[in-house]
Amino acid sequence: MANTIWCPELDTNEGPKYLALTRALRAAIRSGALEQGAQLPTVRDLAWNLKVTPGTVARAYSLATQEGLLAATVGRGTFVASSAPRLGPTQPLYIDRDPAKDSGSVNLRAPILPDVGQNKAVGRVFAELAAKAEIDWVDYPSQRGELPLREAVMNWIAADSLGGLSADDLVLTHGGQNAINLVFMCCLRGERPAVLTESLAYPGFRHAARLSRAETIGVDMDEDGILPDALEAACRKHQAQVLCVTPDAQNPTAGQMSLERRKQVVEVARRHDLQILEDNCYTLMNSNIPTLRALASERTWHVGSLSKTVSAGLRFGYLVAPTGMGNAGRLTAQHSFFALSRPVEAMVLELMESGEAARLRELVTQDLDERLQMAVNVLGAFDLSWQAGLRFVYLRLPSGWRSSAFVARAEVEGVLIRSADEFSLVHGHAPNAVRISLAGNIEKQDFAKALIRLAQLLARPPGELVV
Repeated sequence: MANTIWCPELDTNEGPKYLALTRALRAAIRSGALEQGAQLPTVRDLAWNLKVTPGTVARAYSLATQEGLLAATVGRGTFVASSAPRLGPTQPLYIDRDPAKDSGSVNLRAPILPDVGQNKAVGRVFAELAAKAEIDWVDYPSQRGELPLREAVMNWIAADSLGGLSADDLVLTHGGQNAINLVFMCCLRGERPAVLTESLAYPGFRHAARLSRAETIGVDMDEDGILPDALEAACRKHQAQVLCVTPDAQNPTAGQMSLERRKQVVEVARRHDLQILEDNCYTLMNSNIPTLRALASERTWHVGSLSKTVSAGLRFGYLVAPTGMGNAGRLTAQHSFFALSRPVEAMVLELMESGEAARLRELVTQDLDERLQMAVNVLGAFDLSWQAGLRFVYLRLPSGWRSSAFVARAEVEGVLIRSADEFSLVHGHAPNAVRISLAGNIEKQDFAKALIRLAQLLARPPGELVV
């Protein structure tokens, strides 16, 4: 539906003309004068009709696009996308309830940790902390008070694997997603900055980018990781400021970037002064390949957390800033939430210093390794990618299956999994593949039955299914 003759009356009594035009766009869309799908005039045509500069119209269109009211398509034009402004996130990172609880299905969408004693350990620490009168639970927490925990985290993450660091390089956060948000706060500049990700990537990157008013661009990848030539082209075209990448445990493909590819990515980043966000929340304990932080400590922000190794409920994460940028990271955290919540700070410090966190991590790893072996035994005859220590597997579907149809059919069979589409950008292309999590909260016999159901579906593409 086209509406290329729209030309509003501008009320310029309240500020600049581009804001007046933005207000007029909102009003026309809300009233229905501009319906969803309607095409707007070109920048030059509307500028001519309104007797304003093209820059004024372009700026108004850009603001309305950031709000979600408009959508621009290269070669086609600008269209009305929604009748309500998007002033924040439009979808949750996670579903607030577990859909499997209502349906009786086995939920293999999220890599939930097994309970190997976390509840008892945390309860015991709670009781011990409550008895310590010297802890101040009244005043605001401070960055200075976090120093003992930052030093404990250095021991936890093996500082040598990150190119050497000190406690001054660390920023403590309320989970890995919080750390990603802090990196964008530190690094992104301008009205519409660009963030690069792998073409299939953790959806939290784009959610965080949206909060920072940034555009997310996917970069082509192969089995070895993000393609250096494609990364070079994206940097030149978009003047990107941050690259988000998961080199050790790529989510969702379960791949690992080679050392040579990491060096190539670093070379491109240095040529274009690109900051690197290295997501290591899915920690692989036995990786012998240097991290990107070790290869380019001057520009790499390394993100980790306890969510995939000890407890997601603690909401504890950490950020290893580039050399010399730790103070900037902590100041950003201070402006965001002062400092880590004091109960979380005290609890994690006790878990780490007592050795309890390391013990729990080992037990979690043992449990999930058993589940990984089960998945490989049942699904290994198909095109399956996996890594020892990783909390999910990646399954490329055989001929005859499309990912959406397979996910839907699996749900009918009582198994919930994630399509590769969920890790692709809106206009990106996703392969016919699914991610299957090694859900530790599922009884192992139920987990085994769910895997068998998936294997049976894989062996019978839709044309052979009996309904």
